[in-house]
Amino acid sequence: MNFAGVWKAPCIFMCENNHWAISVPQEMQTASQSFAAKAVAYGMPGIRVDGNDVLAVYEACREARERAENGGGPTLVETVTFRMGPHSSSDDPSKYQAKELFEAWQEKDPIDRYRAWLKGKRLWTQKWEDELKEEMLAEIAAAVEAAESTPAPVVETLFDDVYAEVPPMLLEQRAALLEQIRRSGDIEDTGGAFPL
Repeated sequence: MNFAGVWKAPCIFMCENNHWAISVPQEMQTASQSFAAKAVAYGMPGIRVDGNDVLAVYEACREARERAENGGGPTLVETVTFRMGPHSSSDDPSKYQAKELFEAWQEKDPIDRYRAWLKGKRLWTQKWEDELKEEMLAEIAAAVEAAESTPAPVVETLFDDVYAEVPPMLLEQRAALLEQIRRSGDIEDTGGAFPL
């Protein structure tokens, strides 16, 4: 973020503030009033927005994008929301979160809120949602199929696309890795190209 602020990089940093870092609440992680306030130290605007309000998030990102496109540099957008499930498969939030807290945030579900807004504007029907859901599931299935059928990259690409000219140290590391792969015999020599 500091680098982006110094160079006025045209980017948007999104911070999903879900109030918890596994079992540690936000107030035990920072003394700042918000995470968006930290943007000042990096020389960029910080916007704090209701992360469960689709339109508010859209507007904050639209403004940030416009700023970036017009040479105004980066923006930090903090979306305030709540993690409705465990942090990982080994986490049990019922051990450190009050049931009432979960229930209160459940009432703020962003999909339900946006659906209600669309209904109020007469822009939503169940038929439209069902068609959209079917279309999105088909798009996801096609993307998964494309990803799974894409060949694995060759090991040499591990060293590509970082520097315009690969420094000698990385050339040495690449040569050492390829030699180790050749010696291991796990992957047959394919003329210098080994899948990862």
